[in-house]
Amino acid sequence: MKKIINYCFTVLIAIGLHSCDAFLEENPGTLTTQADLSSPEAARAFVTSIYANLNVVVTGSGGWGGNTLSLLEFMSGKADGVPQTEAFRFNQLTYDSQSFYIDTYWNGLYQGILRCNVALEQLPQFSILSEQELSDYLAEVRTMRAFYYFYLVRMYGDVPMISEPVRELADVNRPRVAVKTIYDEIILPDLLAAENSGLAWRRSNGEVSMGFIKSLLADVYLTYAGHPVMGGNQAYTESALRSKEVLDQMGTVYNLFPEYTDMINPENKNSGEFIFQVQFDKVNRTNPLTPVCLPTFAGISVYSNEFGGLVPRQEFVESFEAGDKRVQEKQYFITEYKGETLGGHYIYKWFDQTAVDEDARSELNFSVYRLPDVMLMYAEASNRAEGSPNSLALEMVNEIRERAELDPISGMGMEDFEAEVWNQRYFELCFEGKAWFDMLRTRKVRNDLTGAYDDFVGHTNVFNSTFAEKNLLFPIPLREMDVNAELVQNPGF
Repeated sequence: MKKIINYCFTVLIAIGLHSCDAFLEENPGTLTTQADLSSPEAARAFVTSIYANLNVVVTGSGGWGGNTLSLLEFMSGKADGVPQTEAFRFNQLTYDSQSFYIDTYWNGLYQGILRCNVALEQLPQFSILSEQELSDYLAEVRTMRAFYYFYLVRMYGDVPMISEPVRELADVNRPRVAVKTIYDEIILPDLLAAENSGLAWRRSNGEVSMGFIKSLLADVYLTYAGHPVMGGNQAYTESALRSKEVLDQMGTVYNLFPEYTDMINPENKNSGEFIFQVQFDKVNRTNPLTPVCLPTFAGISVYSNEFGGLVPRQEFVESFEAGDKRVQEKQYFITEYKGETLGGHYIYKWFDQTAVDEDARSELNFSVYRLPDVMLMYAEASNRAEGSPNSLALEMVNEIRERAELDPISGMGMEDFEAEVWNQRYFELCFEGKAWFDMLRTRKVRNDLTGAYDDFVGHTNVFNSTFAEKNLLFPIPLREMDVNAELVQNPGF
């Protein structure tokens, strides 16, 4: 078979394409331009490569204690961090196109897309694959390409649309394409094709499953229904349809954990309510969030650095409903450890006790989607599509409230029920990278001091900074502007 010499494939070779069942295993084999591309192992290696950039949503970035997840949480106004993370620039809305995290996301997401494009071109050439194997492999690749683009359009708005391998460096210098076009020509077609595959509803190794495809498609349609596309009722209906398909798997494939602390048991990875996660283990890639969320220099762990890089604001913690179990000690937050008072609330969602006490190597996964997220997506989308909450929507919200030891709700109209769904998204999914995207699609922000929902533009956060129209999009990274004359910067930057 001829050598593959396009630029994108060369980049992939430079970092290595690994073929393995658990895609974090080390040294399972590396492709070169002389590799035999007719083997099943080589085909699987192309698919495995698409996951290499998944951890862009939760990776070390910026200054001491910085993490890409922190960008979204700082912007929401629900979190703070040590000065080295430059949390203050995002809390105070003084960030610009050279700020931390902005280019890390851009670069990581596009690298993921380029890997997917190469895999989509090469996989159909493997005659050794059965029709079903090829269909399933392509479904994995298309789903991940849609995932990467979904982040890009929500963060930056109009972006260059690259759907084929890059053969020359000049090929990446493309103008921005409208958000709706990218949804209509890349994200939705990729996911609609993927949902026709034969992938299982859950895959224990953490790779793309039908549960992830349906959850991502439900999220895409829910976002498409709102700002900036304003797809309306049909999109809400499609979102409710896909999330309902996931809910139909409750009791067999997916189940809520009885206790919140079940989520920080490494033995529960890729099981229970976890639908799709960024994979971490003790050997190849440890979870960076455990030390990031520890109190700065508290001396309560064996980590050489306890960063204090992502810390919940007290105003947010105090805004939970009275009696909510999630805010009780060692549920979602921690205030003391082994008799030591920590001086405030800290995030407990990535508190890996073995890593904290023994080896400083956390293997907790980071959840991209878990069941409560989809339950609340269904509640919101069906409520909008039908004009009022149906019985299943009420049941889903009340199951989440029941686990939080809160009274059930009933008798709500569409708007009051929607506000309750948004509340539960704020609290249940806090510090999982969800709140900021909810704020963008709804153009609403929960005021932690009043409990009311303010308009996004004009909302003043707890740092006394006020959101403007420009804050609906992040700036295009300066280095991208410098090398691509086709790009036009977002307004205000």
